[in-house]
Amino acid sequence: MLCEKLIRIGFQLTENEIFSPAPVMVKLLKERKLRPMLLVHPRALPQFEGIDQSNPNCVVVGDATDVFTYEKLNDAFRLLMEQKRASLFSLGRGRYYKEVDGLCMDVGGFTAALEYASGVHAEVVGKPEKTFFATALSDMALSKSEVLMIGDDIVSDVGGAQEFGIRGVLVRTGKFIAEKDENHPLVKPDAIVDDLAQGVDVIISQRMD
Repeated sequence: MLCEKLIRIGFQLTENEIFSPAPVMVKLLKERKLRPMLLVHPRALPQFEGIDQSNPNCVVVGDATDVFTYEKLNDAFRLLMEQKRASLFSLGRGRYYKEVDGLCMDVGGFTAALEYASGVHAEVVGKPEKTFFATALSDMALSKSEVLMIGDDIVSDVGGAQEFGIRGVLVRTGKFIAEKDENHPLVKPDAIVDDLAQGVDVIISQRMD
């Protein structure tokens, strides 16, 4: 669905060129023989097909939007409290994202709530963790010097990329907020561009060298 959406707005790509944390999470669940309680968006559920979800012994939190009800969060909290060695996974640490009607609370806040209530530290599989960037680079068979991250999240996109050792470019679209992002106390982008097209121009012209 994401691939189809990107094609509709003008991108030329195939599904295998999109890298998301869900397949990495599925691989981890299989390796550790874990049975998850899934707090993810209904559209993400097909990616977990074949994973045993009976009698869950861990919690996986993703961009669940309307699924983040008190009842669902409390069920996840109770499972974490009942397990002797509870495992909590998050598909990201984003604070917020932007929809057509405005800013929306992202997965990071819900993950933090479960961490605080249960005392269980979440293992993050998606951005801004280094392992996510490392897996993406490995999948593309590229080195750090050959990759540049362009994103609208100053912490997860730009900061995560820079912590991993690749350049990060902040784009002034999406959820970008000038007063917060351009003067971030910790993350300093390698460049700030007006949109993705300008970011591509920066790469082509090698103005960042």
